[in-house]
Amino acid sequence: QGRNTKVAVVLIQKKTPLPPGEDVIASERAAALCNACDLSGKSLFVLPHTDHLVGYIIRLENAFYEHAQTYYYTEIRRVKSHKEYLNKTTHQLLFVRHQFKIAFFSELKQDTLNALKNYKTAFNLVHELRAHETNMLEIKTMAGFINYKICRLCFQHNTPLDAIEQFRKHIDLCKKKIGSAELAFEHAAWMSKQFQAFGDLFDEAIKLGLTAIQTQNPGFYYQQAAYYAQERKQLASGLCDHESSVIYPNPDPLETPTGTLDFYGQRPWRQGILSFDLNDPEKEKVGILALQLKEKKVLHSELIITLLSNAVTQFKRYKCPRMKSHLMVQTGEEYYYAKDYTKALKLLDYVLCDYRSEGWWTLLTSILSTALKCSYLMAQIKDYITYSSELLGRASTLKEDQKSRIEKNLIKILMNENPDPESDCDAASVKAAQKLWADRVSLAGNNIFTIEVQDFVPFVQCKTKFLAPSFHVDVPIQFDVYLKADCLHPLQFSKLCVNFSNQEYNQYCVMEENYPKCHILEPSTQGTLCLIPGKTKKFPFKFVAKTEDVGKKIEITSVDLILGSESGRCVILKWHGGGGDAAASREAVLAARSFKRRSKLPDNEVHWNSLTIQASTMIISRMPNISVQLSHEPPALMNEMYCLTVTIESHEKTVAKDVKLTAGLKPGIHYVT
Repeated sequence: QGRNTKVAVVLIQKKTPLPPGEDVIASERAAALCNACDLSGKSLFVLPHTDHLVGYIIRLENAFYEHAQTYYYTEIRRVKSHKEYLNKTTHQLLFVRHQFKIAFFSELKQDTLNALKNYKTAFNLVHELRAHETNMLEIKTMAGFINYKICRLCFQHNTPLDAIEQFRKHIDLCKKKIGSAELAFEHAAWMSKQFQAFGDLFDEAIKLGLTAIQTQNPGFYYQQAAYYAQERKQLASGLCDHESSVIYPNPDPLETPTGTLDFYGQRPWRQGILSFDLNDPEKEKVGILALQLKEKKVLHSELIITLLSNAVTQFKRYKCPRMKSHLMVQTGEEYYYAKDYTKALKLLDYVLCDYRSEGWWTLLTSILSTALKCSYLMAQIKDYITYSSELLGRASTLKEDQKSRIEKNLIKILMNENPDPESDCDAASVKAAQKLWADRVSLAGNNIFTIEVQDFVPFVQCKTKFLAPSFHVDVPIQFDVYLKADCLHPLQFSKLCVNFSNQEYNQYCVMEENYPKCHILEPSTQGTLCLIPGKTKKFPFKFVAKTEDVGKKIEITSVDLILGSESGRCVILKWHGGGGDAAASREAVLAARSFKRRSKLPDNEVHWNSLTIQASTMIISRMPNISVQLSHEPPALMNEMYCLTVTIESHEKTVAKDVKLTAGLKPGIHYVT
């Protein structure tokens, strides 16, 4: 009641109806039904259930549409008649309410142009209201509703630029209306919701046929929504950091007698109060405390991850790889804060290759540091070793003290000890991780970890070079392996192996050095396999090829450098081919373009950048140790024997047996008569 509700009755008739006017009984019954139900004759419809049902339904729909149009038109006139008696001095709030009603009824009437016009008027009226800390939330809430309607209608009218312009105007007008400083997280939450809602509208419009571009797509709005959600999280962590002794107020100041608010955006403990003055400061204080304690229970990371995931999907769709990678890093970090270290590591590991290939070393270092923390907290030994080896390398921008700490932890793992906790980790997670590490130490499982370094930038560089592109089968094949350490302190390695396409040669190219366990920490710089940081060390190898490999190519398939003891726990750094890693090709190009003069080094040292990788060589037949001389006295006469003297001298160390000499004339010679 009081809502001008209109009722229509539809009678479904199964029998074939008689022509209008002939069925007197039906007319009398219809009149009686209208009187009993207080219905107008125009609100009673009969729907014959015949073969032409679709046609009757369309007629019924048109009749309902006319009734609805008339109803909403009447409602709009009624609201306008009320509005005529208002003035902006005393009824400023009602102006917004009435304008919104007119727009809403116009929208239901499917008059979207008038609806848009009235929504825009209502939006302007909202921002004419005097804003105060007590009504700031109500103003923003109403502005958010109206802005949503305007943007939605703009997209429906296929005017996306108008929608974007309206949204920017909305944000500019509201972004500084923070309200109570103690509830600043509410403003961040509201801002996040605005961007998310607009992103949803934009995405919905695209699904209905709108075309978006790289520089203007829903991903940017989801990204901004995630940014404000992160800001909300930070504000909440500071404002809602109450001691555990603080309990939720009783009775609950956020509850209302009806369970709902009379007006959106008003505080439950001061509904309907228009005064800017706080009548009951104590009640205000309790209400704010209740909101803060509720905010403390919100799972902010889940909200942020959802928004970032939406943004990643959009940027992937519009082929924005760098934006996608950037947001995936943020998502991974948020998973880390949410203590879901498995998902965090999976995402971070996925994007690491992008930053390596493009040489973003500062960003790479930051991501690796987070990945190292995740691997520590999960006690993933191989991952921890991999990230540590890269953070010690030349691509890392960490300070020396941080690198030194990581290096010591790496050595501790090789000595089957627990590493020290990573900095800035959650205390409870660290305690759980220490138990996991203790279990790993006690297990006697596989303690040999192989790292394929061609996809990383490790702390040791490797290059191999055959001394010639081809070798005779009777000459020893010679090649050099060059190693260079980029870590802070000298490191003692235990074994160097070179593997070939023909595995029979592997046994001849192994260098091994035994040393006491304590020498990993304090290596003797005189050791053969001890690498001094910044110094290039050469390891020469040679072997004799087999005769059956003549005419074949011998290729280095991999180089293995072992740190630690194979009987205990060790790391195998494996370079595929003749060496090189994820940054080697980029560095080679930069070195080739450089005009910088290289400094002179001692005779036994070489510039690393001057070395090139030569990972294969050909085996060719040996040179014969015999000399052949041919002597004769021209001219040769026709039909006469011509004498040729062939002198063969052997320089071989043994007697040559089963020698066969054949001679032939060059074809195509024309004899002159």
